[in-house]
Amino acid sequence: MDAANESSEGAPFILLGLTTSPGQQQPLFVLFLALYVAGILGNGLIVAAIQASPALHAPMYFLLAHLSFADLCFTSVTVPKMLANLLAHDRSISLAGCLTQMYFFFALGVTDSCLLAAMAYDRYVAIRHPLHYATRMSRAMCTVLVGTAWLVSHLHSLLHILFMARLSFCASHQVPHFFCDHQPILRLSCSDIRHIQLLIFTEGAAVVVTPFLLILASYGAIAAAVLRLPSASGRLRAVSTCGSHLAVVGLFYGTVIAVYFQPTSRYEAERGRVATVMYTVVTPMLNPVIYSFRNRDMQGALRSLFTGRRISSSDS
Repeated sequence: MDAANESSEGAPFILLGLTTSPGQQQPLFVLFLALYVAGILGNGLIVAAIQASPALHAPMYFLLAHLSFADLCFTSVTVPKMLANLLAHDRSISLAGCLTQMYFFFALGVTDSCLLAAMAYDRYVAIRHPLHYATRMSRAMCTVLVGTAWLVSHLHSLLHILFMARLSFCASHQVPHFFCDHQPILRLSCSDIRHIQLLIFTEGAAVVVTPFLLILASYGAIAAAVLRLPSASGRLRAVSTCGSHLAVVGLFYGTVIAVYFQPTSRYEAERGRVATVMYTVVTPMLNPVIYSFRNRDMQGALRSLFTGRRISSSDS
């Protein structure tokens, strides 16, 4: 029995992916390759345009550059492996590889969450306290917000991985998912997972739900200010912008909360995979469109990036 357990402990995990149907694998490969390339190009162009344009050195764009970089890395943690597995016969991943993927997935996901909250706070200050914007959102303050986001996310991820690394796996190693995610891995464990579930519902909730509530509070205050605008066209434009932001934020946090904040015994693999696609592939692809490509300053910076003409802050 001990020898069997040791053998099982050293066995790799098998990622079953989005589907086991051979007829669906190639269409899914083409679809997710297109989504991945679109996300990488969109976020990569934003980072390059903000770095190249002096007109985009405002706090909002500083935060946006970090969000785009985090999104670019976030999708790259899971999607390339998923694409490879859609075409490969060998879908195995070692325990070390699984924990490494999980570490960066958690860290970058929480970084995204914190940066979205920082961007919502930036818009709140800009609209509700425009006279104090330069002091409240100074470069030093932005650096603190970004640094805190990256630090908190990696501490969060390290804490969870240290607990996950102590688990024993003595049953099936087939993971009904396209990457090593928390819930399906926990369901394979024959260890006591109550302490990990407690961690998810306490510390995990703090780093996910708290930013979400801050975003809702910020946009609530922004909405109150927008309704007092004298111009009907100005109100409509502001409502359209805030509405699109909240739609993406709701999709991101809604699916994250639905997947992680439930007992492992209630986790359903098929629904979990669909929800996970929303926040690992779809929202990182939508963020460039929602936050940037509808922005005239960003459009000008992207044109200058392709034409080689440098735009100064006075040109914007």
